[in-house]
Amino acid sequence: MDYIAGSWRHQLGSADMNEAIKLSAPHTREFWEITVLYEDESLLALDKPSGLLTCPDRYDPNRPNLMRLLHEGIALGKPWAVKRGLTYLANVHRLDFETSGVLLLAKEKTVLTALTRQFEAGTPRKRYLALVQGEPLENVFDVRARLAPDPAQPERMLVVRKRGKESHTEFRVLERFSGYALLECLPRTGRTHQIRVHLAHVRLPVVGDKLYGGSELWLSQIKPSYKLPKGAKERPLVGRVALHAHELEILHPVTRQTVTIQAPLPKDLRASLQQLRRHAPCMGVLFAACP
Repeated sequence: MDYIAGSWRHQLGSADMNEAIKLSAPHTREFWEITVLYEDESLLALDKPSGLLTCPDRYDPNRPNLMRLLHEGIALGKPWAVKRGLTYLANVHRLDFETSGVLLLAKEKTVLTALTRQFEAGTPRKRYLALVQGEPLENVFDVRARLAPDPAQPERMLVVRKRGKESHTEFRVLERFSGYALLECLPRTGRTHQIRVHLAHVRLPVVGDKLYGGSELWLSQIKPSYKLPKGAKERPLVGRVALHAHELEILHPVTRQTVTIQAPLPKDLRASLQQLRRHAPCMGVLFAACP
């Protein structure tokens, strides 16, 4: 059982190409080392960390975002940009602020156009991992529900019957715990917050997803003998949306070969799974319901 699969990288003739891309936002005193998951002459795939926007925020354009930081780095001639000879980078898709994982970028406008057509047609295969609250009744299930923005909260999506856009996500239980489950999520359409809304709709909210009814995961909740050291303050095992874009499969726009890119689970999700296995086991069963 390996949810921390390594990524496939295409070498460009220099070991430096696979070094992390270092970005910073001095005005917020934030710093990121972005792991390169895959790279060739046309594509660059990064492991986006949780807590970083993909693109500018419509409500607060001054918040740091990955694409602006990358473009600034290219303009300033940062070493990672010069080594690659980068003059152009554009994101093909987006990940939510708190979602981590595979983010694909195009190095040329023609490549962006070709990849955009693939995403619009729904041909890329996207695989997410989600830690959810609750115990799924079935090991394999899917959700089909129309989605539309919440008139009262534009940043929130709702399941609706008539208006809205059709959406479809397939789910599979990878591992069960007492009160929690790790799911594989395969979105067949690409609506905003689709996986999160679909899981909340079937009463399996993603851990840490406060917008859709999820709660943070605390060690004190699952460990009966938990004792907090005097003067210490407990921090959640997962304090963000526990959703990770684990794998992306595309048809390379130049070579026409299938390319599969994976991002390993980040530290917070790995640590949470370790604690759940230790303190909230469900017989260690994969693809089977709790007795």
